[in-house]
Amino acid sequence: MAKQKVEKVKTEAPKKRKLQSMEWKNAWKLHKEKYLLVLPFALIFLLFTALPVAVSMVLSFTNFNMLQIPDFIALENYINLIVFDDIFLIAVKNTLFFAIVTGPVSYLMCFVFAWIINELPPKVRAVMVCVFYAPSISGNAFVIWKLLFSSDMYGYINAYLLKWNIISSPILWFETAEYIMPILIIVQLWLSLGVGFLSFVAGLQSQDMALYEAGAIDGIKNRWQELWYITLPSMKPQLMFGAVMQITSSFGVAGIADALVGFPSVDYAGHFILNHLNDYGGLRYEMGYASAIAVILFFVMIFANILVQKVLRKVGS
Repeated sequence: MAKQKVEKVKTEAPKKRKLQSMEWKNAWKLHKEKYLLVLPFALIFLLFTALPVAVSMVLSFTNFNMLQIPDFIALENYINLIVFDDIFLIAVKNTLFFAIVTGPVSYLMCFVFAWIINELPPKVRAVMVCVFYAPSISGNAFVIWKLLFSSDMYGYINAYLLKWNIISSPILWFETAEYIMPILIIVQLWLSLGVGFLSFVAGLQSQDMALYEAGAIDGIKNRWQELWYITLPSMKPQLMFGAVMQITSSFGVAGIADALVGFPSVDYAGHFILNHLNDYGGLRYEMGYASAIAVILFFVMIFANILVQKVLRKVGS
C-alpha cells in the first residue's frame, strides 16, 4: 500500500506541473495585453522599491561607508542600535508616540471631513476639497507655522499673547523641548488631509444608491446605521488605501521636524527614526548602520499595516 501511494504521488506531481504550466499559458494568452500594460510599473517597482529594500536588508549586516567593500559584521549594527544607541531609543519613543496620536486622529479627520463635504452641492464640494487638500501639496507650508510660532515678538502667537497680557516675554516655542512635540503634532494633523482624504471623497462619490434603498427596506433607520452597514463596507478598498497612506506619513515623519525645529532638536524632543536614518545615511555615510535603521522602520510599518488590516476587516461585519 505504501509503495502504491508513493507511485501515485510520483505520477501526480508531473501532471500537476503540466496543469499549472497550461494555466499560466492560457492566462498569458487571455490577458496578454493587461500584463504588458502592467509591465512598466512592475519593472519600476522592482528596480526602485523591491531591489533597494532587499539591498538594504543585506547591507544592514555589514559595515559599509560607500568607499570600501562592505565588511560582514552579522548582527552588530542591530545590537548597537538597540543596546547602546540611546538617541535611537529616544527616536523610537518619539516616533511611536507621534504615530499613535497622529495616525488614528488624522485618519478619522480624513473620513469625517470627506463625509461632511460629500453632502455639499457639487460646486461647493469641489471648492472645499481643494481648500482642504491644498496644505498637503503646499511646498512652503512650514513657512506659515514658522511665522506663527516664531520665538520673537513678531510671531503671531507671541504677539497676541503679549497684547492680551497673557505672557510677559516671548515664548521660545522651537527652543523649548516641552512645546516641540505638540507643535509637530498640530502641523502634521493640518497636513494630513492628503491623498487618503481624496480617496475617501472618491469612495463616497461612487456609492451605489440602490444599496441604501435596499437597506431602508431591510430596516436601517438612520444615517449612523447607513454608515456602519452600507457606507463603510462598500468603501473597504478606499479605507485600506487611506490607512496605508496615514501610517506611512505618521512613521515617515522627518521633513516637518527638520524644517521647524532643526537638526538636532532641543534635547532630541523632535528626533524621529527617519531623522536618525538621515543622520547616519546622509551625513555620516555609515550605510550599514543606516540600513539597519531602515529595516527596523520597515518592519514596524509592516506590522502596523497588518494590524490595521485586521481591524478594517471587522468593519461592517
